[in-house]
Amino acid sequence: MKIRKLPEKLLHGGDYNPDQWLDCPEVLEEDIRLMKEAHVNCVSLGIFAWGKLEPEEGRYELDWLGGIIDRLYDNGISTILATPTGAMPHWLQENYEEVRQVLSNGIRKLPGGRHNFCPSSPVMRKKMQGIDRALSKKFGKHPGVIAWHLSNEYAGGAGDNGDGACYCPLCQANFRKWLKERYHTLDNLNHAWWNSFWSNDITDWEQIHAPSTIGESTLDGLKLDWRRFVSDQILDFCKEERDVVREFSDRPVVTNLMGAFYPLDYFKWAKELDIVSLDNYPFWHYMEDESLMASASSFAHTLMRSLKKQPYLLMESVPSAVQWGPKNTLKRPGMHALSSLQAIACGSDSVQYFQWRKGRGGSEKYHGAVVDHKNGGNTRVFRDVADLGERLEDIASRVLRTCNRPRAAIVFDWENRWAVDGTAAVTNPFDYTHRWQRYYRAFWDLGMDVDIINMDDPLEGYSLIVAPYNYMYRGDYADRVRKFTAGGGTYVTTCWSGEVDESSLCFTGKHPLSDVLGIRTEEIDVMPDYVHNRVICGDKAYDIQDLCALVHAEAAEVLGTYEKDFYAGYPAVTVNRYGEGKAYFIASANEEPFYRDFLKMVAEETGTGCTLKVSGELPKGVTVNERRGEEENDSLWFVQNFNAGETAVVFEDTYRDIETGEEVSGECVMKGYQCLILKKI
Repeated sequence: MKIRKLPEKLLHGGDYNPDQWLDCPEVLEEDIRLMKEAHVNCVSLGIFAWGKLEPEEGRYELDWLGGIIDRLYDNGISTILATPTGAMPHWLQENYEEVRQVLSNGIRKLPGGRHNFCPSSPVMRKKMQGIDRALSKKFGKHPGVIAWHLSNEYAGGAGDNGDGACYCPLCQANFRKWLKERYHTLDNLNHAWWNSFWSNDITDWEQIHAPSTIGESTLDGLKLDWRRFVSDQILDFCKEERDVVREFSDRPVVTNLMGAFYPLDYFKWAKELDIVSLDNYPFWHYMEDESLMASASSFAHTLMRSLKKQPYLLMESVPSAVQWGPKNTLKRPGMHALSSLQAIACGSDSVQYFQWRKGRGGSEKYHGAVVDHKNGGNTRVFRDVADLGERLEDIASRVLRTCNRPRAAIVFDWENRWAVDGTAAVTNPFDYTHRWQRYYRAFWDLGMDVDIINMDDPLEGYSLIVAPYNYMYRGDYADRVRKFTAGGGTYVTTCWSGEVDESSLCFTGKHPLSDVLGIRTEEIDVMPDYVHNRVICGDKAYDIQDLCALVHAEAAEVLGTYEKDFYAGYPAVTVNRYGEGKAYFIASANEEPFYRDFLKMVAEETGTGCTLKVSGELPKGVTVNERRGEEENDSLWFVQNFNAGETAVVFEDTYRDIETGEEVSGECVMKGYQCLILKKI
C-alpha cells in the first residue's frame, strides 16, 4: 500500500478531547470558533476515548466521533485520529485480569490509570484489534483524517519502574522465547551472561526470570537483555496496531515519542513508523540562565529529526505551564513563540499542544491548555497561540520542504546507555545522558547543527563524528569507525569507551580502536569532591569534573596533560592520524569550557561549524539552526535568543528577515526571547 503524505502545511493545533464535553454542545460549537481564531488547522482526536467508543464489550459507538470529524473538516481543520489503547475501559480491566500489568514483586495491578496494559496478553491484543479495526474501517479514508496516532506515549509511567514492563507469566514466557531466538542454546546464553559468576549457570530455559529485587539482579547481561526485550515487546504491540489500521487506511502512522525516554529504543521504533513525533515539556524559567533548558530541549527536537533524517512533528507541548512539575512557572511573554519556533528550527513541521481545552476534573484539570476554564479566547495564552498560528501560516511556504542537513554527528545509543548505566563501576549511577549532554550543550552554544546517530547508523556523509562514553561497541561498529577515519573523517571519543561488547562482556587485550586512537588505555580514576585537577592544553587550563583515564600515547600526539596527582603529565587529550583522517581521545570528564573550546577547534578543522557568519562567537544564550532546501539559496537560519533581555549579534553577511522583509547586517540587537528567521541575500 502506498502511504499518503501529510498536507503541505505547518500543522498547528493539539490534543482535542470532545469526549469529555459530549453533554455540552455549546462548548463544542465554541471550540470550532476559537480554533479558527487561533489559526488551528489540525487536532489529535480520541486519544483516551475508548470508554466512549466502546462503552460495552463489542458495542461500538462511533457516530459521535464521526460527527466531530465531519465538523472539523468542514471548517478546514484536519484530524490525526488516535487508537485509544493508552487507557483501557474499566469493563476490559475488570472482565479480563490478564490485561493488567504485574509488577516486579509479582503483584498484579488493580484497574485504573493509563499505560498499564500487558503487551503480551492475547485478550488485550484481540480487544485492541477490535476497536482499531472499527475505527479504521469507518474513518480510514475520511478526507479529514490525515494520519493515525497510535495509542499514546507507549510505556510512559507504567509499571513499578516507569518503564512499561510487565512481569506476568505471559511476559516471562515471551522473554524466554525472545532469548531462545537471540541465543539459540543455553551454552551461548550462559557465556553471554557470564553465568559462572555466583553459580548462575542456567540448565533449563524455565529457570530464567526477569531481573527484579525479589530475584536475580546482579547479572549485567540479564538486565541488558530484559531492557531490550521490554522495548521490543511493546514495539511489537505498536506494530500490530499499525498493521490493523492499515487494513482499511492509507494514512501515515505516528506515535508520540518522548525525547530520550529511557525504556524504549526509539532508533528501532522509528523504523516502524511513517513519521516521528515528539511530546516535549521543558521547564522554562526554572533557572535564571535559560541555556541549559534550551539546549536540553534542542536535544529532544534534534533526536526526533535524526531518527529518520527527515522533518518530524511536535505532537505535544504546553502553551503555558504543566501541572505536574515541582514548580509550574508560566511562560514569560515571548517564550511561547520562541520555544515553538525552536521546534521548527530543529526540523519540526508542526506545533501541537496538550491540550486544546482544560477539563473540569481529573489529574490534568490544571494542565496548561489553549482554552482555560474561564474567559474563552480572552486570555494572554490564547493570544500567544493565535499570534504564533498566524506566524506559522506566513512562513509555511518557505519552511516546508527544508530540513536540517548537518555534516557532524554525535553518537547516542540506547543499548550503550542501558549497558553503561546498568554496570557497577566508576560511578554509581553513571548517568550517561547527563554526561553526554555536556557535549551536545557545546554544539548548541556554538550554533552547530548535528545529527544524533546510534551505532547502527551509516557514518558516510559526515565529516565529524563525536562519540562520548561509547562504553559498548557492538556489531561491526569498530570496523566502520576504522573505515570512516581512514577515509578522511574525524572521530572523537572519550574515556569509558570501547569497554564491552554487545553482551556487556569486557574486551580483553587492547582497546578495540587502539590502532585508530594511537593510545593504550589502562586505569580510570574518579576524583573525590575534595580533589581538584585540571587539563593543561598549551597556555589554557580546564577544570576536570571527575573522571580521569590513565592512557599512554603510542602513535598519538599529546595535546593536553593532567596538571596534578600521581598521573601529572599523563596524556589527557590526544590526536592520532589514521589513514586520511584523524582520531581524538579525551581522557577526562571536564567542565563545559573545555568542550566548547575543543569542539570549536575540531569544527573549524572539519568545516562543520555554525554556517551563519557572525563576528566572533555567538553571545551566551543565543544559538542558530539551519534548515536547508534542495537548492543552495533555499537555506533558512533560525537565530534564537534565549536570554530574557536584549542581546547584540554582529552578522558578517547580509540577510533578509523573511517575516518583516527587512535587511539584517552588522550589529543587530535582538529582543529577549526573540527568534529571527533569516535568508541570505
